[in-house]
Amino acid sequence: MLTRLEVQGFKNLLDVSVDFGPFTCIAGTNGMGKSNVFDAIEFLSYLATHSLTEAAQRVRGTAGARGGDPRDLFWDGYRRTGHRLTLAAEMIVPAEVEDELGERARPAATYLRYEVTLGYGPSRGEHGSGRLHLLREDLRQIEDPSGRIAFPASPAFLGSVIRDHGGDRVFLSTDRKGVQDALINVHADDNRVEKSRPAGRAARTVLSTTVTADNPTVLAARNEMRRWRRLALEPSALRTPDDETGPESLAPDGRHLPSTLYRVAHAPDWSGDPERVYATVAGRLSDLGGVAVEALDVEFDEARQTFTLFLQERGGLRLPARALSEGTLRFLALCVLLEDSEFGGLVCMEEPENGIHPANLPGVVQLVRDLAVDPTEPPGDNNPFRQVIVNTHSPGVVQLCDPADLLLANVRPRPAPGGGTTRALSLLPYRKSWRAVFGSPTFSEADIVAYLAEPPEARLRLPSDLMP
Repeated sequence: MLTRLEVQGFKNLLDVSVDFGPFTCIAGTNGMGKSNVFDAIEFLSYLATHSLTEAAQRVRGTAGARGGDPRDLFWDGYRRTGHRLTLAAEMIVPAEVEDELGERARPAATYLRYEVTLGYGPSRGEHGSGRLHLLREDLRQIEDPSGRIAFPASPAFLGSVIRDHGGDRVFLSTDRKGVQDALINVHADDNRVEKSRPAGRAARTVLSTTVTADNPTVLAARNEMRRWRRLALEPSALRTPDDETGPESLAPDGRHLPSTLYRVAHAPDWSGDPERVYATVAGRLSDLGGVAVEALDVEFDEARQTFTLFLQERGGLRLPARALSEGTLRFLALCVLLEDSEFGGLVCMEEPENGIHPANLPGVVQLVRDLAVDPTEPPGDNNPFRQVIVNTHSPGVVQLCDPADLLLANVRPRPAPGGGTTRALSLLPYRKSWRAVFGSPTFSEADIVAYLAEPPEARLRLPSDLMP
């Protein structure tokens, strides 16, 4: 779970610090750059698994495409002066990890802070726009978890996910002997330096190279960050049948929905009762107005060796996934994820209201909230340890959210790196919420009037006798 994100110099996130809980909704107008928050989280996830170059290429570009010039990642990246960005994440990691060889181990701490600083410089050859440089990388234990976790949570929840044994442990650190001579140190659990690696020549983060249980705490941080993903469900992907030998987990674009539901329905947790799973998902789907669901199942075609999802309406009409509407498919995918015990980690979702009729917004918002862990109870089979962050510009979604779960994306004046002032994205918490910090900017109902009131030129209004 990502509990805090700090970003300096990434795209239009000049200096952003934000606390997260199990569920967060970021509201803001189009074109403000609120999706860059998701890009920063996604970039951290890529840095845990890919080289610096590959991570930069995978992040959504400023023009909406992936790949391109690494300077797109930096605040005012095409200026001639130095380029530097820093990302910091405070996170709760699993209490047990398994490496790629199947060996299991327990990390020395489960509440950690990871920081990485990257720069940009000329490429080694004569051609190319330049490359990213690793300047600093640190991973440390957070000493006082109870004083750092801001969101409301029960002692039973905190006691089950935070299992630290005291001390101020350091797992990765940087000796700053200069940009070219900086060393990234890998520490044992007793803070002793086990090995050091030059930062200036590194093609990837040290965290991303930790794939064995020899350093269980570093591996736990890596595994946690690998599970931070962006879910962008595409109708064409959701409608696609699955090959028998294909993946059995839902892809970020929604591909493999039939095989995922088939695996969930036949999983041991459901005691070999697939009809019960299909009925549960169909029951959730029936919350959508206008969808008369009687049954749902996944059919295997022996001739073509494919799985196809079918929905049967109350009138007896049986429809394949390719015949369902976009909104129905997206809602269905979320219903399947809700029942998937293997689906965990952090999920970022862009505008979950897309393709949904206004009358169905309450069902969608409730479903997205239900995907997140309940912090009043310990995580378990009936309370998977999941975290959800969504962004929206929909008044309906904002009105249905608990104000404590809202962050208002706003462009505000900030001190510019070279002096003077500039305008950059800020994320403001509700003034009466747990996120509010004395002396820091917040928002009130007056700041979100556009989300709470009808449009000024509305031509259709409810009659006064029908007003709530």
